[in-house]
Amino acid sequence: QVQLVESGGGSVQAGGSLKLSCAASGYIFGTCGTGWYRQAPGKERELVSTISSDGTTTYSDSVKGRFTISQDNAKKTLYLQMNSLKTEDTAVYYCAADGETVAGGCTGDFRYWGQGTQVTVSS
Repeated sequence: QVQLVESGGGSVQAGGSLKLSCAASGYIFGTCGTGWYRQAPGKERELVSTISSDGTTTYSDSVKGRFTISQDNAKKTLYLQMNSLKTEDTAVYYCAADGETVAGGCTGDFRYWGQGTQVTVSS
């Protein structure tokens, strides 16, 4: 029973900051990749950031330089530090995790998802 629960969302003015958290249970962070997605009303879900088992990170062009992804394996928690927020960042943010295989590898697919947390940035 893998569960991911996001928290930290809320309303903030443009230029402000928020830090999102994703707490995991039944899953070992560090074994496979994890990431953050977001979906705004009327838009497709988009990948925001990922972090691999070796610590390698990726960011979408729209958030690069403003957002930072990190992971605490001991606390089994994924984070997304969001700075210099823009109104365009308004969306529901989801954390996701790659599935583990019986052999101990990774599927290469984000099969586990959190329920989402709303981030609203106003001008």
